[in-house]
This record gives sequence, structure tokens and C-alpha cells, in this order.
Amino acid sequence: MSYYSKQNNCKFSLTTPLYYVNDIPHIGSAYTTIIADVIARYHRLKGDDVLFITGTDEHGQKIQRTADNRGLSPQVHCDEIVQSYHELWELLDIRFDRFSRTTAARHHEIVKEFFQRVWERGDIYLDQQQGWYCVACEEFKEERELLDNKYCNIHTNQKTEWRDEANYFFRLSQYQQQLELIYQERPDFIQPQSRRNEVLNFVSSGLKDFSISRINLEWGFPIPQDPKHTIYVWFDALLGYITALLDEEQEPTLENALAKWWPINLHLIGKDILRFHAVYWPAMLMSAGLPLPEKVFGHGFLTKDGQKMGKSLGNTINPFALTKHYGSDAVRYYFIKEIELGKDGDFNQERFVKILNADLANDFGNLLNRTLGMVQKYCNGRVPQLKLDDIPQDNRLRLIGQVLGREVSESYDELELNTACEKIFNLIRSSNKFIDESAPWSLYKQEKQSEVEQILYAVIESVRLCSFLLSPIIPNISTKIYQQLGFDIDFNNISTNEKELPFDLHKSWGIISLNSTINKPEPVFTRLEIPT
Repeated sequence: MSYYSKQNNCKFSLTTPLYYVNDIPHIGSAYTTIIADVIARYHRLKGDDVLFITGTDEHGQKIQRTADNRGLSPQVHCDEIVQSYHELWELLDIRFDRFSRTTAARHHEIVKEFFQRVWERGDIYLDQQQGWYCVACEEFKEERELLDNKYCNIHTNQKTEWRDEANYFFRLSQYQQQLELIYQERPDFIQPQSRRNEVLNFVSSGLKDFSISRINLEWGFPIPQDPKHTIYVWFDALLGYITALLDEEQEPTLENALAKWWPINLHLIGKDILRFHAVYWPAMLMSAGLPLPEKVFGHGFLTKDGQKMGKSLGNTINPFALTKHYGSDAVRYYFIKEIELGKDGDFNQERFVKILNADLANDFGNLLNRTLGMVQKYCNGRVPQLKLDDIPQDNRLRLIGQVLGREVSESYDELELNTACEKIFNLIRSSNKFIDESAPWSLYKQEKQSEVEQILYAVIESVRLCSFLLSPIIPNISTKIYQQLGFDIDFNNISTNEKELPFDLHKSWGIISLNSTINKPEPVFTRLEIPT
């Protein structure tokens, strides 16, 4: 079977990680899911058939211990935490298609069938496992990875535990050459380049077989051939991506799950779990004879005020409180625009407020209000009845606007989301400057109505185009702008019907005359204040 199958271009499937439910979602989980939602919205806007998967990883020793400490059963604990994810995704206007839970009965059937395939391949064997184990990572650590006194290199306040027990192992070492060949033949399989380099260095140092079972652990799926052992959380959790592909009425088999949406186009993950998705996962899939995903993208970490976040430092960001106070569009815009995807990014509240006020309140919001106000005053509240050919070819907004849709689409396709924002705001700032320099209020007094209408048309059309291209990032603001311009469109509830919202038309500059009734101007973004 080929490991290089590709999907039809009009289908696009993507996943966030399946988040570990040891606690309620944190800002890092919100960040990943915002990015995924922006990408999914962009593809829906293009008319693609999209499947956006998120969900939760709910098995393992850490979950069992956390539930015990809370005096709850593991399932009750998981159910409570899962609800908090649903609440946060609703606050952030996340529009996922499937929510995968590894405690689901359907998932168990998929895990059993997949495990059986790998077992029959001869890639699973029983051996003794000795080493330092991080419960928080659910992973054995190599000696070279540990900090002083055997502390975990990721969970730096968590001391690893020495384990000496019988485990089942997956023959990862058997797939070293095949993995290296895949990395060579598919240079875009792991992105960005820095993450690819990390994986290449790790694999070139030699792959070791990894443990896929635990003993004396009740919270998880038992190994069919040896029920004393529980399937290790990563071997279980990664298969949640496949389970999510099943339609509700389908029998849970691999054949049904893989029929339409596999292979996944994009796994979007944090860099801390890169190894599992870029090394372990493709080796598991090859063992089971399945095609590999198209791309694994590992984004960076978030810091606050230049420091690593942690409960012990008391500097964590509560995504619920942040979103409730400032609104979803503000949070979405800041993390997309201010952080280059793939690199680490920082949150500073003063900078957050400054950026949002400058970009969304001043540059964009005021541009809309002042322009619509002039349309009301100088054009009787109607968009000037002009066409693209009525605007001079050397008009600076037309020159920028005519290439903007293509350039921004390219940025979205390349996952350069902050670059997309920069390109869009270049047109927004150019529009403000164009109004100031053209002074339509002065031309109106001189009764140069034709020139006034050309100016206002060019600015309104630029505002419309920018709001359309920003709609995957700030859907509520874009909806308000589009509706004030007379379009009956809600970017939170668009379909893929091209007759409703033809992408190639709306990403073009010069279409506003299609719908010329301007509604009453209203503020689309209120200036933010830092809470005292």
C-alpha cells in the first residue's frame, strides 16, 4: 500500500491534538485550537469540504491519580473536564466538526482492530522495561533528557519515577530507514523547518522500540491478547484521530473510518508532542498498512511577559477570563497576528490592549465609521453606483486590492497567518492615508461629486475586501462590517455553497456595486481598557 496517498483538493481535514484532561483547558490549548479554527474557516470560505477534529485524550495513570485526588471516578472527572473544553470553544467561536473522546466505546473498537493489525505484523512483543518515567508526560525518559535529580525536562517541577516492569513494546527501530526515506521524499511532511530538523536529529541518533502497555493500571483499554496489560496512552490516543472520521451511523471499523477523510491533511500540534506525531505515529500507521497524514505542523510555546508560564510562578493566563473580558475576536486576532506560527510567542496585557486598539478600533473600525458617515452625508446613504472600470487604474487602493486576495490566500495556504494579517492591514492603513490625502470633504464643497464618489467607492470596497479576508480570524467583526455594507452574510454560519458566498468573487477588489444599500453605521469594535 502506498504511504503517499493524497486527497482530492476540495476536501480538507485537520486536527488539533486530543487534549489531556488532567485539568481544564489552558491558554496553550486555546492557542492551538484558535489556529486550527482559522485554517478550517479559511477552507470553508474557499468552498472546500472541511472536517475539523478536536477532542480529548482521557486514559492513563495521570488521569487516574488526578481523579483519585478529587475523590471522583475517572469517568466523572473526564466528563467534567470535557465540558469545560466545550464551554471554552464556544466562548472562542470555535466551529469544530467532530469532538473525539478516547473513552468512547466506538474508539475502543477502532483501537482493538488497529492493535490486531500491528500484532499480526509481528511488531509487538513483551519485554522488561526499566527506566525513569514521567507520569505527566506518560513517557519513559532517556537519561540524557533528564534535569538534575531526575526531574522531567518538560514538566520541570515533576520528578520522574523509576520503573522496572514487564511491558509490551512496539518495534519502532524496524521503521528507522522507512521514516528517513519519508522525511527525504516528503520535505514538507514536518513543518516548520526547525521542527523538521529536530525530528531528523532525533531519528538519526537511532530509534529505540517504545513501550505500549502498562500493568497495574485499570483506567484504559486492556490488551486483547493479555488483559493484565493496559494499552499505553499514546498508542490509544493517536487513534482518536481515526475514530473521529466515522459518521455517527457507521459501524466502527477501520475500513469505514478511513473511507472518506483519511489521510488527514494537517495535524496541528504543540512542539512538545512532535516526536509522537512525526515519528511514532507514522511508524504505527506503516505497521498497520495505512497511508500517512499529509503534514504535521508543530507550533511554538507561549510565554507571559517574557517568562515561561506555570502555576508555581503564578503567571498563567486564564483563557476563560481573558475571552469573557475582551471578546473572542480580540483574543483570536492577537494570537494570530502577533505570533509567527511555528515560533514561540509572548502575551503581555498592555501590548495586547495597545495592538487591539490600534488595529481594530483605530485603523479598521474608524475607517469604516468615517467612510460610511461620508457616504451618508455626501451620497445620500448609498454606495456610489460605480464599476471597477470607473476607478482609475493607477488608484493606489485598486492597485493593492487587485492582488491582495491572491496574496492573502497564498499566506493562508502556507500557514503564514500573521503575514496574511500584515498584508490586509497594509490596505487598511493605505485607505486611511488615502482619505486624508484626498480630502473628499473639501472636494464635496467644491462640488466635485464624481471625484468624491470615486474616493468613497475605493475605500468602501477596500474595507469590504479586508473584512472578507479577515473573517476566518475575526468572524464577528467581519460579519458586522459586511452587514453594514448591505450583505446578508454571517461568517459564523456560512455554508460551502458557492452561490451563497463565491470565494473568487468576494476575494476580488471591485464588487461592492453588487449590493449597494448601506446600513446605519455602528461601531464594530469598542476600545479596550486594562482592568484595574
